[in-house]
Parts: sequence; structure tokens; C-alpha cells
Amino acid sequence: MTVARLDQGQRYRPRMAFLKKIEALIMEMQNPDTGIKTQTQRVMITNIPHAVAGNDIFQWILQRLQITNEEALHLGDLFVKYGYIYPLQEPKNLTLRTDGILYRFQTPYFWPAQSWPADDTDYAIYLAKKNIKRKGILEEYEKEHYNMLNKKINYKWDFVIMQAKEQYKAGKERKKADRYALDCQERAYWLVNRTPPGMLDVLEYGIDRVTDPNEDKKKTMDVYRREIMYYQQAIMKSRVKSSVSLGGLVKYSEQFLSNDPILSGCLPSNPWITDDPEFWDLNAKLVEIPTRMRVERWAFNFSELIRDPKGRQNFQLFLKKEFSGENLSFWEACEDLKYGDQSKVKEKAEEIYKLFLAPGARRWINIDGTTMGITVKGLKHPHRYVLDAAQTHIYMLMKKDSYGRYLKSPVYKEMLAKAVVPQETVKKSSNFPFGRRHLRSSPSPIILRQQEEEAKAKEAATTVDITQVMSKLDRRSQLKQEPPK
Repeated sequence: MTVARLDQGQRYRPRMAFLKKIEALIMEMQNPDTGIKTQTQRVMITNIPHAVAGNDIFQWILQRLQITNEEALHLGDLFVKYGYIYPLQEPKNLTLRTDGILYRFQTPYFWPAQSWPADDTDYAIYLAKKNIKRKGILEEYEKEHYNMLNKKINYKWDFVIMQAKEQYKAGKERKKADRYALDCQERAYWLVNRTPPGMLDVLEYGIDRVTDPNEDKKKTMDVYRREIMYYQQAIMKSRVKSSVSLGGLVKYSEQFLSNDPILSGCLPSNPWITDDPEFWDLNAKLVEIPTRMRVERWAFNFSELIRDPKGRQNFQLFLKKEFSGENLSFWEACEDLKYGDQSKVKEKAEEIYKLFLAPGARRWINIDGTTMGITVKGLKHPHRYVLDAAQTHIYMLMKKDSYGRYLKSPVYKEMLAKAVVPQETVKKSSNFPFGRRHLRSSPSPIILRQQEEEAKAKEAATTVDITQVMSKLDRRSQLKQEPPK
């Protein structure tokens, strides 16, 4: 018993686009008026009709497409490799040669883009017929395939042998030239579809997909309705001038030029070249004093600040002085929910709700009622993206309100003043070039992660002077109650 696998057109998936263009050129080549002139050529003792020289194909491609010699030769190689043209003298040399080698055009029945696959049964019949004709003399790889197919489809091997004998008898009744041409066509087809060892398999297509991408699906009224809506929205969409877009790209490139380690180099030195780990030490995630270039980058935009762990730590210090540190803590908790251990999503979501969202929560965050309603409703069935609406709201609040004040605050200015400017390290020359160097490895991500978690735990454990907070709140309320003079 065998399991028949439905062929889904997979083998033609990645090549359909350009194979159609190749087929159009091949058809132009065979045009009696504008194509390549064919003639009968004598190969050994057989006259082969419709043969062409490789140089004629090369010259036709040059004149038709107006391309360089290298491009024309490469395109001709593709014609041969994909089986649209096959050589008569050296069948395994699947390249276009311009030294008088003869070629023939493959019949469209054997073109790669046909809707039928190269089946194992057809290949077994071809090998059996070749085995009968040559009385058991096959090449080594063909013998291996023959024996393998004999075991694989042994249940219908009698049918294979019968078909091979019938085709062999029918071939003997043909004219010698036709028989030779058909043998060359079959050989060229199987050289492409069952590549010998050591040759490039140009028809390799990778893993099968579940659906057939080449299937012609009938479009319903709903499909056309969606297409119309899509095109209407595309027409109404406002477009940005190319000058504006290019100006934005230039501005971005100029801004980040000094921070590009390839274009501007990295200070103090590249540790992979100089074997000096100082670069890793200065740019550690939570280093005590960061580099000046790193601190200046926080002022580029808010995403650069919040992406840097040290930047978030410094920004949190500023937010605590403004009594809004819970905003950044909530954003970090949402990031941990989204990208952390997914087996603990439910527990993390409940903890975040109790800490930040529940009425009377210890670190309650201020979000609008609509966002709160969406978030609370989603927490009934928690998943990793359940807090996206609230996280986006807090992110935009920090970006539009707190970020600008942070850049003008003493917290940022003090960090900028303390930041170090590393000096360039010169690579030391060794007097013993053949001596073994002491290799240093880059910092372990596990250790860096542990250090970051320890810093977070230490920061969370710090106590807040509640009397100082209440006194500031009382002063604010008194200022609001006093009438203007």
C-alpha cells in the first residue's frame, strides 16, 4: 500500500516569474522571420535537423537585448541549464559555448514550467528503456537510482518494464534522425530534473507549501469589493514628496553619522582588533558613568533614550523627582509581559493590574477611562499584548510631556557633564608575533542580565520618605487655594 501525495505545483513556485520571460525569448528565437536560422547538421553518422550553433544563439541575444557580452553569455547559460536548449555533442556540459558546438531547442512538452512534475515512475521507465538499449550499461548514479526505484515502486515494476519495452519498440520504428532527436530531448530533460552528482540542481525549490501558489482561484464578488475598497483608500491616501522623504533620510544619516562604528569608528578601540576590552566596559548596559556619545544620543529622540537601559535608569531618577516614576515602571512591566516567560502571563498580568491599574493601587497610573475600560476588559482573558493600549498611552504621555523637561533638567545635564570621552587606544605591537595571545571574551549576556535584574531589585527596594512627599503635595494644594493678588 502506498500513500499518494497530492502535487501542489511546488516545484514551479520560485521560477514561474522569470521562466515565462525565458519562454517568450525562446519562442522569438524560433520565429522563422526574426529568429535564429536553423539547418540540418551532421553529428557523427546522423543528420540532425533544426540544429543551431552556440555562437548564433550568443549573437542573437546580443542584438535582441542590447546587453554586454558577459550578460548575454550568462543568459545563454540559463537557457541551457533550465533545459530550453540542449547541446548535441556534450550533453552534460550545460553551458552555452561559442566555439562551434551545436544545440537544439527543447520541445515545449519538456519545458520546466509545464504543469506536470518529473515523476519517479517516468524516470524509472526512462532508466529501464536506457538499460534495455545499452544492455545493462548505465552510469553509476543511474544504477543507484535504478536500484532505489526498483525497491521504492516495486509494486508496479512490471508496468515500468512493459512501458520501457513498448517505448523502445516504438522508437526503433522511427527514422534514425527522429529517434536520435527524441533520445537527446529525454536525456536533456532528465539531466535537468534528476541532476547527476556534482552538478547544480537549478530546480531545487525548498520546502513544500501547504497551498499551491500557482493555482488560478476564482474571484468572488466579495474579493472584487475588497479590491475596490483597497484602491479607493490608496487613492485617498496623502503622499509625501520625494524631496521631503529624501531630506528626512539625509537628516537622519547626518544625525547618526558620529554614532556609526563603521563610518566614524568606535572609541577607545575595536576590541576585536586591539584585544582591549575597555570598549565593552565603557558601554556596559548599566555602567556607572556612560560615555558622552551615549548620553548625547539620548537627546536624539525618545525611543533612543528608552531603548538604552542606562538611559531608562537616568530617566527614572528624573521621573521620581516629579512623582511620576510609576509611568516608566508600568512601561517596563508591560515589556516584560510581552517578551518574558509566556508561561507566567496570567500571574504577571494580575500583578500589574493590582500594582498599577486597580482602584487604590499602590502605584496607580493616570490613563483615560476608555483605555482603562479596554484594558480591564482584556484582562479577563490575558495574553502577552493585553496591555498594549495602556502601554501606548503611557509611552506617548512620557514622550510628549516628560521627555522635553528631562532634557532641560539638572538630572540630564549632570549626567552629560559627568560622561567620559574615551581616548583612542593604539594597537600594541608585539616583539613575539608567534607567541600565543591571551584571548578575552565578550561579556556574557547571562551575567549582564543578572546585573540588570539586581539593579532593578535594588532600585525597587529603596524606601521613599513619605513625609517629604506629603509636604510637597500640601504646598502645591496651598498654592492652588491662594487667590491671585
